[in-house]
Amino acid sequence: MIPSVDALLTVDPAVYKTAFNNTPVSFKHYLHQLPMFQPDALAELAKKYGERPADYYVSNSAPTPGTRFFDVKAKTLKPHEALAQLATGPMRVLLKRPENYHAGFRELLHKLFEKVVELRGGLNGEKIVRLESAIFVSAASSTTPFHFDPEINHFFQIEGGKHYHVYRPSAVREVELEDFYVEGKIEIGQVDLATRDKSLEHIFDLVPGSGFHQPQDAPHWVQTGAERSVSYAFVYETDASRARGRIFAANHYLRKLGVNPQQPGTNPGTDKAKSSVMKVVVPVRRRIVRNLDRGR
Repeated sequence: MIPSVDALLTVDPAVYKTAFNNTPVSFKHYLHQLPMFQPDALAELAKKYGERPADYYVSNSAPTPGTRFFDVKAKTLKPHEALAQLATGPMRVLLKRPENYHAGFRELLHKLFEKVVELRGGLNGEKIVRLESAIFVSAASSTTPFHFDPEINHFFQIEGGKHYHVYRPSAVREVELEDFYVEGKIEIGQVDLATRDKSLEHIFDLVPGSGFHQPQDAPHWVQTGAERSVSYAFVYETDASRARGRIFAANHYLRKLGVNPQQPGTNPGTDKAKSSVMKVVVPVRRRIVRNLDRGR
């Protein structure tokens, strides 16, 4: 039985509502005290993932924060094997959607999400199109390279330390967002670290019991401390956040035509028209690219 969310999460409602999906904001939590996050319980959970490769990812550490995300080699280890070998060198393990493997994680996810909706002042007519969580287990001195994610994130440090460098979403240039969303991707936006505006960077030195809210498209890189790190995060997308991506995709094509397009949110009527058109165009483009890749 998961305690009430008010006993698990502490955040200033006014600060959160002002910062929501715009500026990274810290909070306190007590998730690290839950039995299902203890080492033996996590080891048992990892065993359940062995035959479901789509639900986990094991990789080496990135050599530098600026390394391109997909240049970091994946490892063929299964999650429980990787957890047993973390002491042998820098390595990262991602367990996706633990709520599908353990009822406690499903209850936790929904309780935390309900609290976040309350804190942000309701969904205001938006519909949830994706809600899921993940567990990150990393060896000491492991680096996750710089990238952004097209989803709204809440991140909780469970075990060990983690230095989390996250920028405000405005650190990603419009044309970079347009090039990403026109591909119809739903994860891992690759941008370079060297040219980011350092004034937009927030550094969270996370320890068990600390966490923060990461806005959609906020680029970040992560370094673990001198011991194993365990983190938990849940992410979600709404029809509105997905529509925002389609508006950037439409702006990609407008820019190619020599037009200087309006940012999402400038004109609701124009935004709706762009989103409706790209709801058809992006999936078709994705299928064409996929077929061309097969042909090659």
